[in-house]
Amino acid sequence: MVNVLFVCLGNICRSPMAEAVLRSKIAQRGLQESIKVDSAGTGDWHIGHVPHEGTRRILDQKGISYADMTARLVSSNDFDSFQYIVCMDDSNVVNVRKLPGGEKAELLTFMELLPDEELREVPDPYFTGNFEQVFALIDAGCDVLLDRIAEERL
Repeated sequence: MVNVLFVCLGNICRSPMAEAVLRSKIAQRGLQESIKVDSAGTGDWHIGHVPHEGTRRILDQKGISYADMTARLVSSNDFDSFQYIVCMDDSNVVNVRKLPGGEKAELLTFMELLPDEELREVPDPYFTGNFEQVFALIDAGCDVLLDRIAEERL
């Protein structure tokens, strides 16, 4: 089983969107028994909350489920549970690296999956309001990540 964790600041916009999109792509490829996905935040402001209204709206438009998703805080235990920890921006990488036990999981930034994009970080739509831009990046990056996992681990 390959486990992927997406991490953003509050775990209500970017990382749950990525979790939902990758889950959908996994189901489309029939890989539900091989790959599991979760998301978490580095800040504790939204623990227990459902994804942000903007994230829910765009996922609804695309027919992608976010059922049973609530925000949680990333922890050092995640290094034991996940092979890939994918952070949405550099500050999330810094905060995740501060946790003990980071040697086991592969830690990367989401935009490493899209090297031809000019952006280094996935913009936070909580502040920008641009959920469409974030969805387009996440949709493309999740395809790349899923191909990478299939090539490296399945």
